Amino acid sequence: MKYYSRRFIKPEHLNPANALFGGQLLSWIDEEAAIFAACQMNSQSIVTKIISEINFMTPARQGDVIEFGLALISAGVSSITVCCEVRNKVTRLPVVTIDKMIFVNVDENGLPKPHGMRANAA
Repeated sequence: MKYYSRRFIKPEHLNPANALFGGQLLSWIDEEAAIFAACQMNSQSIVTKIISEINFMTPARQGDVIEFGLALISAGVSSITVCCEVRNKVTRLPVVTIDKMIFVNVDENGLPKPHGMRANAA
């Protein structure tokens, strides 16, 4: 798995328990994974179809730097499946893992459109 980008945890990202708010993290994950998927499919017209179980493993705190790891699992005709791990940059401990995120290439009407990748690209 390659780690593609990092975020610095600031006070505005925290929940009442002084840990990174899960909704904030999920927003970042969806954005990072969508960019990764768009690059893989060479398309700017993709949608998130499925995000599987989200496993929150360790908290991230103010001042922590987290990094987003993504890997291609498989490719279909119009979709790709990726996995994601967010980890603490210093401790290398996982903050969140997601086994399956599916993104679909769509046409101007929002309908699935072949992306042109080989089916066994993973």
